[in-house]
Amino acid sequence: MLKITMFSSAETIPGQGVGSAYRELINLLIAKFKGVFLIRKDTLAKADISHYHTIDFLFYLNTFLPGRGRKIGYVHFLPETLEGSILLHWPIKQIFYWYVMAFYRRMDHLVVVNPTFIDKLVANGVKRENVTYIPNFVSKTQFYELQPEQKIDLRQQFGIPQDAYVVLGVGQIQERKGIFDFIALAEENPQWTFIWVGGFSFGSITAGYDELKKILANPPANLTFPGIVDRGVMNSYYNVADVFLLPSYNELFPMSALEAFSTGTPTVLRDLELYRAVMDGYYLAGPDKAGMQSQLDQLQLDPALRQTLHDKALSASKRYSADYVAGLWDNFYHEQAAIGKRK
Repeated sequence: MLKITMFSSAETIPGQGVGSAYRELINLLIAKFKGVFLIRKDTLAKADISHYHTIDFLFYLNTFLPGRGRKIGYVHFLPETLEGSILLHWPIKQIFYWYVMAFYRRMDHLVVVNPTFIDKLVANGVKRENVTYIPNFVSKTQFYELQPEQKIDLRQQFGIPQDAYVVLGVGQIQERKGIFDFIALAEENPQWTFIWVGGFSFGSITAGYDELKKILANPPANLTFPGIVDRGVMNSYYNVADVFLLPSYNELFPMSALEAFSTGTPTVLRDLELYRAVMDGYYLAGPDKAGMQSQLDQLQLDPALRQTLHDKALSASKRYSADYVAGLWDNFYHEQAAIGKRK
């Protein structure tokens, strides 16, 4: 039995995709590999594999202790992806960005959730053979399509008219997520209903915090901000939506898009290379606010297109199924443990 220790602080800050990905993986491994993996969390007991999901400084220090086994780092972001997320001033910003890469280079092997990041890691001194791509996934037991009558009931519970065209956004409220474009689209389309689920996970150091706080205090009449909601409630929000819109400027492999796919919700994303690498063909893309407006218009006017995107979303959720990804992790952990024993 392989002893695997998970190191993570992702769930200490609610509303993060990293925390969702961590919880999904832990639940998957425990359910699928009982008797194969011994999964422990944040312990310094001897391990075959130490898997670091976040880059806490204390975690960095414990990599120098004996008994860590093979050190695996999970790359959920690179310094460039933090732009527009949090406000850090020079020289703190430069020091932190240096630390991020120092942490990754300290690992024996890295796992990325988007293959486009491999070249960028290599450019920062990581050996290509020490990076593996394993995609994110979501559980069908948590995110799934509801029956039409259930969707009707949910709209009544949420106070949403049955004939409303509902545009849903999900994620932390920050500039990087394209929240200002989402707000502008709501202002320019008062005939539609807009909902953004998420909050200020990083508080006042969030990029655009002061301006966004003012908007949240007095949003357009057709735009609501429920805040950070329990993960168990998220499935309901996806199911009351006609379309999921994520106007982010930078992402790796957004958990929210996978969640939308799993519920069969037609999806519109900003046209990014990162998305094309892992999700091409399953969503509509717009290069900017005008482009996303055009895609939303098409979906609103064309029920057949909505059905096509619904079917594509469900197809994407099958491609990134828990069973498929479980097999990837099973092979990966055993390969890494074998390497560790040879050294």
